[in-house]
Amino acid sequence: MSGPLLGAGEIRALARELGLRPSKRLGQNFVIDPNTVTRIARLAEAGEGMTALEVGPGLGSLTLALLQQGARVVAIEVDPVLAQRLATTVAERLPGADLEVIEADAMRIGEVPGDPSALVANLPYNVAVPVLLHLLAVVPSIQTGLVMVQKEVAERLVALPGGKAYGVPSAKVRWFAEVSYAGDVSPRVFWPEPNVDSGLVRLARTTPPACRAPRSEVFGLVDAAFAQRRKSLRSALAGWCGSPDRAEQALRAAGIDPALRGEVLTIADFARLSDAIRGLAPR
Repeated sequence: MSGPLLGAGEIRALARELGLRPSKRLGQNFVIDPNTVTRIARLAEAGEGMTALEVGPGLGSLTLALLQQGARVVAIEVDPVLAQRLATTVAERLPGADLEVIEADAMRIGEVPGDPSALVANLPYNVAVPVLLHLLAVVPSIQTGLVMVQKEVAERLVALPGGKAYGVPSAKVRWFAEVSYAGDVSPRVFWPEPNVDSGLVRLARTTPPACRAPRSEVFGLVDAAFAQRRKSLRSALAGWCGSPDRAEQALRAAGIDPALRGEVLTIADFARLSDAIRGLAPR
């Protein structure tokens, strides 16, 4: 064995052993390049004292890189075959490493043991945004993150108000964290090779905007504003508020021009507007 990390041949051998064919439905694209997982672990500043939450560890490429740098890893894996094999793989290649495997759907998990401080994961393309938002909501101990997602999704997550890519994911993720782009990842480092590039997104937990409205209400307002993103907020929020006039009243109370579109509002603007809508006189 040349080292603890998994290369292309070892990944394919593990897959053969398990009778595994990567599932498109589960978004299974396994990283076969040790340099890539080492890069991610370093960018995440994995090391002694860190407990990293990893979603969808698959055959263990990134898991081993995080553990090799001294981090403790709590791994959530929905596939029972992969979940059971991961502990064995780690024990064979990094004896004594601190790993806990949870067989579960990350979208349904309510809490995670061990108070992980960082989210470090290659998120399945098809559920990346909902998984990310769910985990930031239910695991408040997460203070930092480095996630690999489809590059188009990465661009949406890091987009700023007024930009073409700015939308629902851009606004909602900033309820929880500041986000920035941390680099490109080639499709050639995956097996099977996807038809798209990937990107790395860095997260740093922040305090949510101050408002009386609950997060669910603010997020519902974000959805309403972007459901008809080419319309003015006065029109786009007419259904949410009860009428265009009531939408305009709330917008003006929040200090927002009713002629603007949702794509220029920050999450703090949406929070302030939610409170203004709450303050409207009953119809």
